[in-house]
Amino acid sequence: MGRQKNPRPLARWKTNHPTAGETELRIVGGDFGGRKIKYTGDPRTRPMKDVTREAMFNLVGGFVPGKLVIDLFAGSGAVGIEALSRGAVEARFVERHFPTARVVRENLEGLGLSGQAEVDAADAFFWFRKWLRQPPLDCAWCVFICPPYAFFKKKSDELKDVLQGVFDSAPENSVMVVEAPESLPEAWFPDLDRWRFKHYPPARIAIWRPTSFENDQAFSTELNS
Repeated sequence: MGRQKNPRPLARWKTNHPTAGETELRIVGGDFGGRKIKYTGDPRTRPMKDVTREAMFNLVGGFVPGKLVIDLFAGSGAVGIEALSRGAVEARFVERHFPTARVVRENLEGLGLSGQAEVDAADAFFWFRKWLRQPPLDCAWCVFICPPYAFFKKKSDELKDVLQGVFDSAPENSVMVVEAPESLPEAWFPDLDRWRFKHYPPARIAIWRPTSFENDQAFSTELNS
């Protein structure tokens, strides 16, 4: 798979860690289940709640093994690391906040996952547009999109462009997961009949596949439970 270099070196950026109790998250399942990872505690990098992440992977975890994971707006990196723990073959983390991106890299190194992952300290919208020029198509993708909730209003069109890029380019058997505020209407999502939704207040988890959900009875049953 083609690789891109980080726009700026991360080693020069200080993380300014707050107290340890405020900066740890738990990996829920897989090979590293129970292990803890750090994050900066910066409010701009709101981590998904452990319970929401666990519920989300209960829905899509079976689709993760063997996939290339793309963790846009990666924040703490917990979602992408969870996917690697559960069998993803490679992951790309995109997080524009430099100290946070550095901590993601440190967590990957601490878990021995550096060889399977790359961290790009970049704007996710710009990165994804560039990445789609020559996207890797040799294995299916698992795309996680967990932006700041405010982006669904302030950058709605840009977010929909990212979704469209996945629609147009994702290989067969790919899956896309979006974490949105529960208040966001389902009608916001383009190509609405390809999505399934689950609610974990204050989050709405939206799951998309390029093929019909009805063709996978087990997955459809789990989503509708």
